Amino acid sequence: MDRQDRRHRATIVLPGLAVAVAVAVAAWPIGAALPLLGAPVSAIVLGVALSRFVRRWSSLQPGIGFSARTVLQVAVVMLGSQLSLRQVAEVGVSSLPVMLGTLVACLLVAHVLGKRMGIDRDLRTLIGVGTAICGASAIAAVSPVLRARSSTIAYAVSTIFCFNIAAVLLFPPLGHALGLTQDQFGLFAGTAVNDTSSVVAAATTYGPEAGNHAVVVKLTRTLMIIPICLALGVIGADRTTAPAERPHLLRRSVRLVPWFLVGFLLVAAANTAGVLPAATQPVTQKASIFFITIAMAAIGLSTDVAALRKAGARPLILGAVLWVVVTTTSLLLLRVAS
Repeated sequence: MDRQDRRHRATIVLPGLAVAVAVAVAAWPIGAALPLLGAPVSAIVLGVALSRFVRRWSSLQPGIGFSARTVLQVAVVMLGSQLSLRQVAEVGVSSLPVMLGTLVACLLVAHVLGKRMGIDRDLRTLIGVGTAICGASAIAAVSPVLRARSSTIAYAVSTIFCFNIAAVLLFPPLGHALGLTQDQFGLFAGTAVNDTSSVVAAATTYGPEAGNHAVVVKLTRTLMIIPICLALGVIGADRTTAPAERPHLLRRSVRLVPWFLVGFLLVAAANTAGVLPAATQPVTQKASIFFITIAMAAIGLSTDVAALRKAGARPLILGAVLWVVVTTTSLLLLRVAS
């Protein structure tokens, strides 16, 4: 990409990014005044309140999409500066029982209950995978494997998004009511909240240690996309994949490892090696939370409230049941492990 192309892309992205930053700036003092709510959650609420107006301006959408996706990913990479590789390994391994327990419970209930409710196979699979792993990212990764219709994908994303916002709003107060420690809440948020953005928002609202812990748990959980896509690809190979394409399933799945996971680990490695000065950690922590607030503002601004209504009752009910199953399973396994 030459300089002219970069300048053109920046021109397209800048208006929407500026709006997301403005909402984040407005949300920041609200979060400071109401620490239990936090700046990221405040940004979601403000964003949703403005979404109907902002969605009319097509020129803002590229920048809002950039803010919701790339700015958040950069924030996650920056959070690596707060951790060492030893912490990453310990948290990832210790979270596996809770993570795998919630994954199995969610996918099993999604299959059985979704079938009984008469929900389309692709739709119930996408809602189950989105709830069990990482929300819209998992839905986006699995959709090509299933060759799901665009309307099915929209239904699944809309349903999942509903409970992302509910988790961000309800989980921090629930954690305080249950007396969860920072590490316990990080494990809870990392395994029970769907989308990466919502995990980070809920956990950083609870506290910085919870945020760091939750990011590692969530990124480890994100890797579950690979075996799930492989399994779905093998199961549906006869129906959806030509014989000549089947040997490439593993290679495609490996490509699903997100770049920001690699970046997070590289920054954590730099911190472990002492390359990053200790004095920079408070700065990067504040900056990462502000970037998260920008991303959450963008997600709120991009919310299509009408699409959530159109998603229908049955997918919403299935999503609600799966959300309760994952939340309950995570809390139960957390109590058993502690």
